[in-house]
Amino acid sequence: MLMLYKKLYLFRNIVFLMMALLFCTPVEASNRIDSVKATVTSSGVIPAPVATRMETSIEAIASQLLLGKPADMTSADAERNAALIREVFDKVLVGYTVTGAEVVPGKTARVQVALVPWADRVQTVNVETHVDGMPPEVESMVRQDLAGVEQVFDHALLGLPIAAADWTNGVLKREVNHYLDEHLPEFRADFDVTADTAAQVKLTVYPRVPVVRTVDLSMRSDTMPNVLLLTHRELLKDRVNLLVGVPVAFTERHRAAFEQLFADAVDQQADFHAMRMKTDVTLMTGERAEVMARSDSSRYRLRLTGWLDVGRDSSATHSDEEDLLVRLHAGRRLSRVDELYLLTDVTPQDVEWRWQLGWSRDLGYGTLAGLRYDFKEHRLVYDFGWQIAPDWSFRYEYHDADTRGEGAIRYRIHDFLSVEYACDSEGGWLRFLGNF
Repeated sequence: MLMLYKKLYLFRNIVFLMMALLFCTPVEASNRIDSVKATVTSSGVIPAPVATRMETSIEAIASQLLLGKPADMTSADAERNAALIREVFDKVLVGYTVTGAEVVPGKTARVQVALVPWADRVQTVNVETHVDGMPPEVESMVRQDLAGVEQVFDHALLGLPIAAADWTNGVLKREVNHYLDEHLPEFRADFDVTADTAAQVKLTVYPRVPVVRTVDLSMRSDTMPNVLLLTHRELLKDRVNLLVGVPVAFTERHRAAFEQLFADAVDQQADFHAMRMKTDVTLMTGERAEVMARSDSSRYRLRLTGWLDVGRDSSATHSDEEDLLVRLHAGRRLSRVDELYLLTDVTPQDVEWRWQLGWSRDLGYGTLAGLRYDFKEHRLVYDFGWQIAPDWSFRYEYHDADTRGEGAIRYRIHDFLSVEYACDSEGGWLRFLGNF
């Protein structure tokens, strides 16, 4: 029993000792300097970024002397350390003279340093900016993003002794890079400072990779023959090629501005202006950029279409020569929803011409209704169209003279080719349509 009591007593003492080691901090360790905070003062102006750089340097020097020393060091020790800090910092500092230093002990020791700037100081700063390798339109956008960069140099240089300008390049580089990261992250910058009372700064910005390597251009129209757009293709191609060499991220960030720039390039041409053409540009950014320009008129509609019927039998209302047909649609909008148009059909196999005059109205929700008069057959034709989806549409025609109806559903394979299945009371057939 006595042995058991002794073992329990020993176990209790061991537990108490372990808890003391784990949770108790020695008094000596809690009374040591574990950090340093520096401040600088001056009889003159110290630019804020330069002051921050000075305080960082002082903290590095003071940390070597003070960390781990008693937080309640004597006044004599504090003065001795302050004198050493003053001596070391005065030797590395250019443009200022250290007139005093003070150490205030504590867990976070405070080091206060007083400075006097040398006589000649920067009074004005002129910044000359260059944009390297960019066309004028892109350079204009870059300069808009750089607006205000002069304040970075003003903030870091005004009031600075001229002799201190050389060692502040690191401070300036950090400030300029911070500004670019916020306002122009797709470019990097180099600068050269000529220190004087009227300081001169030459700032040059360069694009960062990745940059646009090639640009693919497509031009389309739903109201004009696509072949007519070829007259302006070279003009627009020259415009979109200004993207080559521009950082991809920059083109993405300014995509709307580039799209408007390209649209204006063709819309301002005399013929586009006369036909009330409006261009909508879509830019897909990347190292291989893609530009799609869709130009349509708000007043005129001129379309050239050819079709080939396959599997359609000849009948009293249709001949084999009509399987191949070319149609020109020339329309003039009378209002936002009404259009007056002329259809000219020609069958190349027998060089037969047909003229039709028509009117159509946009009923909304992708639907059109109208009627036209066939001058060859001397009959009215009623028609109805419905855009079911972007690539799917439905049409129906009713020919009054022979009471014949014709319906079709059409699928657009791409902008230049569509296929539809059509049928009437005599059967069905396939029709391939080309849009020129």
